[in-house]
Amino acid sequence: MSILSTEKLSHSFHDRWLFRELHFGMQAGDRIALVGINGTGKSTLLKIMAGVMDPDSGTVVSERGIRVGYLPQEPDFAHLNTIEDFIYSADNKQQQLIKDYERLVESDDYDVDELGRISDELTALNAWEYEHQIKTILNRLQISDFDKKISSMSGGQQKRLALAKLLIDEPDVYILDEPTNHLDIETIEWLEKLLTSGNKTVLIVSHDRYFLDHVCQEIRELDRGEIFQYKGDYANFVEKKAERHLSQVASADKARNLWKKELEWMRRQPKARGTKSKSRIEAFYDLQDKSKAPTEHDKVQLKMQTSRQGSKIMEIEAVSKSFKKSPIISEFTYTFKKGDRIGLAGRNGSGKSTFLNLITKALEPDSGSISTGETTVIGYYKQGGLDFRENQRVIDVVKDVAEHIDMGKDGIITASQLLTQFLFPPEKQFGMVSKLSGGERKRLQLMRVLMLNPNFLILDEPSNDLDMDTLNILEDFLERFTGVLLLVTHDRYLLDKLTDQLFIFDSSGFVNMYNGNYADFKFENDEKLKAEKVNKIKVSEPVVIAEAKPTKSKISYKEQIEYNNLETEIEQTESEITMLSDKLTQVTDHVELSEIAQKIEDLKLELDNKSARWLELAELL
Repeated sequence: MSILSTEKLSHSFHDRWLFRELHFGMQAGDRIALVGINGTGKSTLLKIMAGVMDPDSGTVVSERGIRVGYLPQEPDFAHLNTIEDFIYSADNKQQQLIKDYERLVESDDYDVDELGRISDELTALNAWEYEHQIKTILNRLQISDFDKKISSMSGGQQKRLALAKLLIDEPDVYILDEPTNHLDIETIEWLEKLLTSGNKTVLIVSHDRYFLDHVCQEIRELDRGEIFQYKGDYANFVEKKAERHLSQVASADKARNLWKKELEWMRRQPKARGTKSKSRIEAFYDLQDKSKAPTEHDKVQLKMQTSRQGSKIMEIEAVSKSFKKSPIISEFTYTFKKGDRIGLAGRNGSGKSTFLNLITKALEPDSGSISTGETTVIGYYKQGGLDFRENQRVIDVVKDVAEHIDMGKDGIITASQLLTQFLFPPEKQFGMVSKLSGGERKRLQLMRVLMLNPNFLILDEPSNDLDMDTLNILEDFLERFTGVLLLVTHDRYLLDKLTDQLFIFDSSGFVNMYNGNYADFKFENDEKLKAEKVNKIKVSEPVVIAEAKPTKSKISYKEQIEYNNLETEIEQTESEITMLSDKLTQVTDHVELSEIAQKIEDLKLELDNKSARWLELAELL
């Protein structure tokens, strides 16, 4: 029996049916990815299944008492003031107790009796583990200042806040719309582990292929109002979809040829319907629908010209930049070469966006210089998108750049022809920007950037909100791109496929240059951390000469639980040390610096003890 399903679900958008009489069912424990091109209705379907939008017709059915958690692309925090107001639900007793406990602990002069009473209640409700879990989630998603106004947060911070709340609430069904947007790679890898632990029921819309492969067991495609199911990973989906597409194209071609013949018959016969074969008329209109199936040309075409590139591209000499006395980039030097394909990596807030603003002259360095070659043409695809006027026509957005575009060997084409190549048919070209989906706006932005024929291409999170088909075509284009490519993305698949060098930002101002892609870097870094952990354990182990004891042959149940818990605790302690180390570079008060340094030393000692105990239990196993 389905834990959550739809019955004859239909919905339209701007007089166009997204889907009609759609069935979509989920069993407990299903982890499903929903994919499809921009504008097909993926986000709309998620909203309807989450109960935040009513369909035009049909119903959503769920098991009694099922709690559905929903993460939208753009969270709405209406009527909420601070982070604390949002995180701790008024109707959740455990969360309210944890909120009161944290408030008391953080205050300078608290009531000891009140703290004891709350502690007793938390113990009675077995809520200490829940309190620890809440802290872990908030730390991972970089949420700490509970008094901060939600309205002052950036879009990325608000998305992380909404995700934190959903994970804290632990719903029965997780419905997530682009959950990896605005997360760094380390946090995405943590989220993968969280969603695959236990028997969670998950429905995800995401462009991140590695994320989908690690989390989901099944892919469902929403295509022209229908759902197509594929078991297995993304590679299997691509293969099976290609087979289905070829079959659909062949069927559509056959239907179009037959429809043309039937069209002649319809025109020759008398207009009065009663004199014609009713069944043949119905068959004619059925053929007409089938003939509108996809053709071989129903995909984005990227064939842009690349401007000629001279010997000097861009030279960065000893560039430094700080904010509020905190170094973001320190003494960075690099000379770009022809064919450079560089990925920018690092945690959120480590300096990647600052670096892009410096080389595009949006910011001036505190010291050092950036010199750009005369023939260098920069194309900058920004994460924030373009500022479109809602009442502006789509074609005018393009004509603002140029009415005719040089396609190199393919000659000159008009703005309308270019829009058609990017899957904007005439009815959308002359429609308003306000009627475009988020993904369609991103596609329009990408087209505007490529129209400049850049030879130095900067892409800041290009995969956010782009559908899989457009992403695949963008990848093919970028593999053929002969200019310099600078890529900022949390999409590990893109980094592995398109880059062969990394600039790694570490939040202290230092930029480490690594030759290789992200998979290479990740493997080497993991091996290095393992070696360091083993060395620390060896150093911390005391040398004791004692009488040999008989080897324990079997681990107890209690020790098994301890072993399992230690793995999580070690990871959490390592994350806390990293977070505090990052904080050291941002604090100027010497007293606070001393306190943080002491806390790091205490945690390192704790980590050594836990690691030693983990190895001891591992040997028993």
